[in-house]
Amino acid sequence: MPPSSFPSKRTPSQRSNARRAPGLARAQRGRAQPPQGPGRLILLNKPWGVLTQFRDDQGRATLADYVQVPGVYPAGRLDMDSEGLLLLTNDGALQARIAHPAHKMEKTYWAQVEGVADEAQLAQLARGVQLNDGMTLPAKAERLPDTAEQQLWPRDPPVRFRQSIPTSWIALTIAEGKNRQVRRMTAAVGLPTLRLVRVRIGPWALDGLPLGQWRELAIPVQL
Repeated sequence: MPPSSFPSKRTPSQRSNARRAPGLARAQRGRAQPPQGPGRLILLNKPWGVLTQFRDDQGRATLADYVQVPGVYPAGRLDMDSEGLLLLTNDGALQARIAHPAHKMEKTYWAQVEGVADEAQLAQLARGVQLNDGMTLPAKAERLPDTAEQQLWPRDPPVRFRQSIPTSWIALTIAEGKNRQVRRMTAAVGLPTLRLVRVRIGPWALDGLPLGQWRELAIPVQL
């Protein structure tokens, strides 16, 4: 074997760079990527029972049943048993700006809860609620009029009610994204959530978009 075929000894600085390389590679992979082609931003009114992903090996409904736009991905999540506004984009920087908790983009939910929300419960939600993974940040909480449900579509399947217990609607605006946060917050103040609909993310709102439909939006220059 010619001498040039033998591996040469690495200097200390080369060994140090080699040790750092995996971390550097991970950091590079984690950077928000620019869109391949024109940037796209899609607003979907996600139905109940739809997974916030494009594939499922169990045959459940996914975003692919509603959005046939190549290259876009959800900016954040919306649980299968929740409905309403979901944003999708092919712009990695915009996706991070919308979804990453560090940016504290506000999201507004309408929740139908078991029981009639009173001022003390709303104040507690607004101050913050102690959950098993920490205290929630201050939020905005208000009681919605009884006619609020008329602005929404019928849920399929319908919500199961207990005839002896009244329900009410509240609006809750949060700026963080703990797992199933709204449901856990309302339960913590004695108002279990029966139905949850996201109506706004930052400057974007449903604005009458029919269930299961989507519309394309202009990507903002800045947020």
